[in-house]
Amino acid sequence: MQVLLIDDDARLFELLRTFLADHGVTLHHAPDGPRGIAIASSRSFDAIVLDVMMPHMDGLEVCRRLRAHSNVPIVMLTARGDESDRVVGLELGADDYVPKPFSARELLARIRAVLRRSRPDVQAESLQIGKLHIDVAGRVVTMAGADLELTGLEFDLLVALVRRAGRVVPRDAMLGEAGRADVQVSERTVDVHISHLRAKLGDDSKNPRMIKTVRGVGYVLAKNLGQA
Repeated sequence: MQVLLIDDDARLFELLRTFLADHGVTLHHAPDGPRGIAIASSRSFDAIVLDVMMPHMDGLEVCRRLRAHSNVPIVMLTARGDESDRVVGLELGADDYVPKPFSARELLARIRAVLRRSRPDVQAESLQIGKLHIDVAGRVVTMAGADLELTGLEFDLLVALVRRAGRVVPRDAMLGEAGRADVQVSERTVDVHISHLRAKLGDDSKNPRMIKTVRGVGYVLAKNLGQA
């Protein structure tokens, strides 16, 4: 496995490189955002580990630029308790985050988890409901034949709703249903992502007909999605 660490902490790189090498992972290093983008653009990696707090260009901007041309899984390193960085990172397309300080073993588990979610041989599945089609393996969503650009978390939440179309998914269970139980964000953050999903699906924000809110409980996806 080839992984790129974009972080200005050279000591962290040395510590992680030794541990990960013993578990079949070759860790490469970029000490800042611009060089990380250049290296990521010049070769292929299985995953990228990206620190939020860096000089010159922060990790959120690096994530945005990487997502403009690549779907490589991204695990972000954030300050413990800083939910705003986690939320923005996920909205920009990061696949997961690890709060600092963390153990090398936890980071390895998170990397393996995002790879399991992203690899086609693990999720060879296609979902269809109304005019909505989801290629789970390729992580591609189309509505009436038009591609929808979703963030990683938006995609996983939509898949969870489609798999349980017509049934209520409790708000506090949304991330677990989406296979993202390891992502710890508030219920309000889930509401924000559902709002973004509605907008991208062309749903009415004031009177939604596709993703409906069950007050005090959660959300339900209409079975006739795209036909209303």
